[in-house]
Amino acid sequence: MRSPQSSPFPALPPFTSSPLHRFVAIGDSSTEGLDDPDGRGGYRGWANRLAERLAECRGEVLYANLAVRGLSTRQIKERQLGPALEMRPDLVTLFSGTNDVVRRRFDPARVGADVEEMHRALIGQGAIVLTFTLPDLTPVMPAARWIAPRVESLNRTLRDVSTRTGAILVDVARHPVASDPRLWSEDRLHANALGHARIAAALAEALGLPGADSSWCEPLPPSPPSPFPARLAAEFRWTRRHLLPWIWRHLHGRSSGDGRTAKRPELQRLAPDG
Repeated sequence: MRSPQSSPFPALPPFTSSPLHRFVAIGDSSTEGLDDPDGRGGYRGWANRLAERLAECRGEVLYANLAVRGLSTRQIKERQLGPALEMRPDLVTLFSGTNDVVRRRFDPARVGADVEEMHRALIGQGAIVLTFTLPDLTPVMPAARWIAPRVESLNRTLRDVSTRTGAILVDVARHPVASDPRLWSEDRLHANALGHARIAAALAEALGLPGADSSWCEPLPPSPPSPFPARLAAEFRWTRRHLLPWIWRHLHGRSSGDGRTAKRPELQRLAPDG
């Protein structure tokens, strides 16, 4: 476990003297919370988990989640940056890029420019901006090998942008546990409940929240090897249930976010009991 002296995160004011009363989350399906069911037909997700932790520390927090699944970084900037700025947040989480790297054309310079514009607008208004890198998905789904160079390029871009803007970057990609298939859902593109819990814990550590530490990046216990027939059957199921429908949508110019609205479009009071 990392000691406080070796923390890679910038020094922040003591939590008790930091505002962090107004938290706005912007992004895509990861920020929306897929696939972390809330038990009521919706999704909880790492953003909700972080908001709940802030509420426990503060007594309450005003929280909005503008995320919509399927959006590219450019679409997040166009649709969510303005509403987020109007809310005058103390804290903003911004995670994007997954939908950029899986599209036919990927331009890391364009993505970086859009991310930097959002960072500067939000930080210029006084917000703390918190973001993180995308893990290597190859151990989760072998088909991800073709996008691995794009993910590496995206992560370099996010690191460079965060260094220039002063955003807090949690470099999740540098920790092998982030690529453990047991932290990912059946579709292999979204974290499961355990994965979302780990992300929320990582962000809590970056903010220096009471009780937060680096245990989120500790590896899971070793798992027994899966027999080849079981692995092959799992690949067929995944291809049928997830890969082929995704290909069909993209061939027809459709997105999983078509017709969807923000998860929590306005700042609402969140008490410690959720």
